[in-house]
Amino acid sequence: MAIWFKPFTLEEINNRPKNHIGALIGIQFTEYGDDFMVGTMPVDERTHQPAGILHGGASVVLAESLGSIASYLCIDPDKYLAVGLEVNANHLRPVKSGVVTGTCTALHIGAKTHVWEIKIRTDKGKLSCVSRLTVAIIPKPKDLV
Repeated sequence: MAIWFKPFTLEEINNRPKNHIGALIGIQFTEYGDDFMVGTMPVDERTHQPAGILHGGASVVLAESLGSIASYLCIDPDKYLAVGLEVNANHLRPVKSGVVTGTCTALHIGAKTHVWEIKIRTDKGKLSCVSRLTVAIIPKPKDLV
């Protein structure tokens, strides 16, 4: 059974506003299933750290983008907001170039919190980062309704 609040398309997700960090560093949503979402991010000058490898913060941006969008798609957006509460990441292997792919899987979908596991792999399929994101589900403030 799907966890999503209402049907959506990848085109709708990828056509979100372009003036935020995920779009600026090239994150694209590429696939989803009943309880997971997949996205990619280029490893290039936008996402490198000074040593020429993928910046750990960029991996966290990919992880949080996947989990945050996934949470948003699980709630009624007219009544609730999904906001990051905690994120952690273990950076397991350096990546110099190519594309990394994050797979975000639901560990817990509750009324007040969602917990996601995000595994980021190189374009050769090697695990480069494992992250966990906890998202708080809060009532939408009256001034945003």
